Amino acid sequence: MNDRHIRLDFERRARIGLDEAVLCDSKSVGQIDAVLERAAAAAKPLLLTRLSTEQLTALADRHRAQLDHDPVSSTAYFAWSPPRAEAPQVAVLSAGTSDARVAREAVRTLEYYGVGALEIGDVGVAGLWRLMERIEEVRPLPAVIVAAGMDAALPSVVGGLVPGLVVAVPTSTGYGVAARGETALRAALVSCAPGVAVVNIDNGYGAACVVLRALGRRDRPAS
Repeated sequence: MNDRHIRLDFERRARIGLDEAVLCDSKSVGQIDAVLERAAAAAKPLLLTRLSTEQLTALADRHRAQLDHDPVSSTAYFAWSPPRAEAPQVAVLSAGTSDARVAREAVRTLEYYGVGALEIGDVGVAGLWRLMERIEEVRPLPAVIVAAGMDAALPSVVGGLVPGLVVAVPTSTGYGVAARGETALRAALVSCAPGVAVVNIDNGYGAACVVLRALGRRDRPAS
């Protein structure tokens, strides 16, 4: 793709309340630099997802200096420092440590919009007591994002315990017939807990956007 074909959607937030996010894992370093150059020229902040440490290191110095990069989630904020997070409105749960990268992508997306998140890790169903120790913190919140791989049982369990919106993020964690998250996706889709929403495999960003739409949030970087 020639750089002249890069067209950033700076009007998206006026239409839907969410800024354009830049998915980096399929882009060359040159294309990412070109995107950031155009954002800088327009004085617009950006959320970048799937930005690897290797890509980050290869970017132009002037762009790298304006990036707040989180290596766990591979997300970055360009020319943007989120406001201090308020009291948590959303709980983000991960079944195991292997699911943390996906959960962190959701947390970082929420933080970009100034939405506070209660992040709770390693509460999968293999040790259900760990979830039950924290459930009273989770229950009052209006939304919960649950990242889980393998059999993806955790979203169903949470969906039977809390009254708020539950968004399941099946992850690609697991051996053999876990099939890189396809089994988790199917398990989440057939959840017997009513009203559990499901996003695509490893899509923490998408789960956060579901919650932002549901909450009707319009707090975001200024024009």
